[in-house]
Amino acid sequence: MRTREDGTVEIGVGLISVGWMGRLHSRAYANLRYAYPDLGLRLRLVHAADPAPGRADEAVEVLGYERASADYHDVLRDPEVDVVSICAPNFLHAEIGVAAARAGKHFWIEKPVGRGEHETRAVAEAAAEAGVVSSIGFNYRHAPAIEYLRELVLDGRLGRITNVRGQMFADYSADPRGALSWRFVREHAGTGVLGDLMGHLVDLVQYTLGPIAEVSAVTSTVYTERPELPMGTGTHFAVIENGDMKPVENEDYAGMLVRIAAGAPGAHAVGALEASRVSVGPRASYGIEVYGTHGSAHWDFERMNELHLSGGLGAENQGYTRVMARPGMGDFARFQPGAGTSMGYDDLKVVEAKKFVQAVLGREALNANIQDALSAAQVVGAAERSAETRTWQPSTPVDGTTAAGA
Repeated sequence: MRTREDGTVEIGVGLISVGWMGRLHSRAYANLRYAYPDLGLRLRLVHAADPAPGRADEAVEVLGYERASADYHDVLRDPEVDVVSICAPNFLHAEIGVAAARAGKHFWIEKPVGRGEHETRAVAEAAAEAGVVSSIGFNYRHAPAIEYLRELVLDGRLGRITNVRGQMFADYSADPRGALSWRFVREHAGTGVLGDLMGHLVDLVQYTLGPIAEVSAVTSTVYTERPELPMGTGTHFAVIENGDMKPVENEDYAGMLVRIAAGAPGAHAVGALEASRVSVGPRASYGIEVYGTHGSAHWDFERMNELHLSGGLGAENQGYTRVMARPGMGDFARFQPGAGTSMGYDDLKVVEAKKFVQAVLGREALNANIQDALSAAQVVGAAERSAETRTWQPSTPVDGTTAAGA
């Protein structure tokens, strides 16, 4: 990093994996100057890496990186790279995260950080030892309606929180002809929907209510075989006719009962969380419902610019009011001038990029960090153990998270 003559700070960016998420990170960095001109930053896209044919050229010619390589180690060795976005497949996250930390690079990494708690902890330990800043792709927490929900809980406006419901229902694997990508292979993905979707939901609950202390879970695999998709030839959205059938090695559905930890804003609240990748109907229904003694709130990502609020027993008219996201909620005003003009998914990544670089510069640290990822991984690990043993399992508290009340 260096300070330019005009007083702006220049940060050199590296990218590992030029897929859909890598492109999204790149756009987020580029759009920071428009959404947050007061940050006094210039993000310089320096070096991208991807072994897939043609993607190195795309990184330079389309995304605007100055240079590109096939080997991610070239990015980590580049002295002009200050921060790295890690957008590779899940099974490479931990390896690259540890390498980035040891190279002294601050990193923004997609979730899940590892194929389970042990890999996530290895990245956390490497980041702590190197003293680098980490940021995690828990993008749903940055929706202005969620930021507002968190405020309502912290301010006590919903009263004592009694219970929570949440779901992350996607249909990307609802078709039994859906390709068996790396996401269905335990060696490459670890858990199935637990790590892929439930991890997001756990973060939403912990960000708004506080740490989850214990869980009881059940899982199922709806489609035990799928047609094989050769690595690097498509995505998990692909549908294959008459392909060679291979076994699905992880779960399609997970459900769990949870209890919020003592001392948290949602202390002792109980709830039920569900995640599925084979739901028919919901496309990306990622939602949370929070119930308190004075009121309740519902949010769903499919209508991410809305929060449904109930004023509680004293309200003249019982029921819910639809509250539109507006200036004053989270970072909404950075993108739109007034309620009703909606933010989108890509905007959440711009907010995420802003929080990451703020933390890198030693300013206010509002980003989801590696401790948040470790906490979510521990809850997911407890859920997997619970499903295997049919017992309640505890989740150990993690210091340094951004959970509500932390």
